[in-house]
Order: sequence, then structure tokens, then C-alpha cells
Amino acid sequence: MQPVIEAFFDEPTNTVTYLVADPATGDAAVIDPVHDYDPASGEVDSTSVDQVLARAEARGLRIVMVLETHAHADHLSGAPLIKARTGAWIGIGEHIRDVQKIFRPVFNLTDLKTDGSDFDRLFGDGERFALGELEVEVLHVPGHTPADIAYRIGDAVFVGDTLFMPDYGTARADFPGGDARTLYRSIRKLLALPDETRLFLCHDYKAPGREDYRWETTVGAQRRDSVHVHDGVSEDAFVVMREARDATLAVPKLLLPAIQVNVRAGQLPEAEDNGVRYLRIPVKPRAA
Repeated sequence: MQPVIEAFFDEPTNTVTYLVADPATGDAAVIDPVHDYDPASGEVDSTSVDQVLARAEARGLRIVMVLETHAHADHLSGAPLIKARTGAWIGIGEHIRDVQKIFRPVFNLTDLKTDGSDFDRLFGDGERFALGELEVEVLHVPGHTPADIAYRIGDAVFVGDTLFMPDYGTARADFPGGDARTLYRSIRKLLALPDETRLFLCHDYKAPGREDYRWETTVGAQRRDSVHVHDGVSEDAFVVMREARDATLAVPKLLLPAIQVNVRAGQLPEAEDNGVRYLRIPVKPRAA
């Protein structure tokens, strides 16, 4: 039995959220949900989450879990909103503890727990659990961050940021804890799956010359056509390319807001005594 998959694309962050359902029981998971955030005004709203929940209700699905592939640096997670409205639990890879330890001093988050306990479930490599009558397998695929995991459900694998469409390439590996050599090995782990395996991506940015957004490909297409890791690209060649490319990339627009929220399972900071919630933005004077 294969999962029923529906994608929701958020163009402001180029993020794809997935509603994944077991057709036999109607149990469903939401993978990598978006909490809408306007950095100019500081306003947050639940439009993206509302769309997913409305669709689940219309289809008679029961959302029982929210699955994060990693602590995202380009959007705030909508996981807490879904948990509050449905009772679903939130899961992520167990190496989120490493990411929490990395970023706790960056933002001086003295109250941040670094044991992963803000999440309900922490997954190890190879762990399996049930979504209705479907089995979900966890694949640890670090490199973009230490905590990246992919979820294999039937013939579908939700790879997070590890891979993009074949004409666009692969994730950056220059965030704290990232590593291009580790990323290559994680990608080859994914590409060792059968060629017909469907890969569902967390982002698309439209490769040059392509007019439409796309977020589904296959292992075979990646092995044949990926501009970064097609068959024949060596680990050393990939590392040279990836590190050179990463040196030219801008910091993601929502990096600072997103990371400090997402390492807490998407929870916003507690309101202060004036009733307002505040995010922390480190200021780094430019060296003379």
C-alpha cells in the first residue's frame, strides 16, 4: 500500500509542506509545515497551516503526527499550531540536540533545553514507526545540518533539504555543523535506493530556464541528471564544487528568526511583561 500525498507550496519561502495519509485508516502526517512570518512587520499568521488543516478535514483525515526533516533556516515551523489544533505529536531526528547545543550560545538562549525535549519524539537512523497501516522508516542524512533525516513511506522518501530537483542540485553545507563530505555520503545513501523510488523535496527555487515549480523526482532521475551528484561525480569533486558554491551564497532571509524558533520545535518565545514576544537578532560589528 502506498501513501496518498498532497503538496502545499509556500512561494514566499519556496517551501513545500506535505500532507501524507494512509488510505486504509485515514491517519495522516504533516511534513515540514510553515508558520507564516513577515520579517518587516514581525507579524505571524496561520494561513499555510489553515490550508493544510482544511484540506485534511475535507478529506476526512485525522492528523496524528507532524514530522520535521530538520530545524529549518528559511521558514518558521507551523508544527505547534497543528499540535494545538489536532493533538498530533511532533517528531524530528535525535541529532537536533547537537543543533540546539550549537545555536544556544549564538542567541544566548539560556533557557533553551539541549536534550530535544521540546519535541515529542526523537528518531534514530533506521527507526521505524507506524502511520496507520503504513510503515515509516527514518534515514539519517546529515551534511546540510547534523540533524537532517529523511522519511521513507512506501515508495516515497521525503528528503528535506538534502536534495533539490536534478536541474538545481543539492543543499548547501556551510551552516554550523554542516559538512560537504558528509552531505555527499548522505546523498549517495539516498541514491542507493531503487531507481523508481519517488523523492519529495522540501524546496524548489526554479532552475534557470524553468518556468514552473517542481518538488517531486526519482532516484533514477537524480542519478542520471543531477547537476551536482549524477553517477560518476566523485566525493572529492563534489566537495570542491559544494564548498566553492557555498562561499557565494547569501544568508537565508529568515535564518535568524527561523533557527531560534525551530530549535524549540517551532515555539515562539514567551511573551514578556508587556505582553509582546521578541526574537533575538545578534549584531556583529564589521571588522575594520
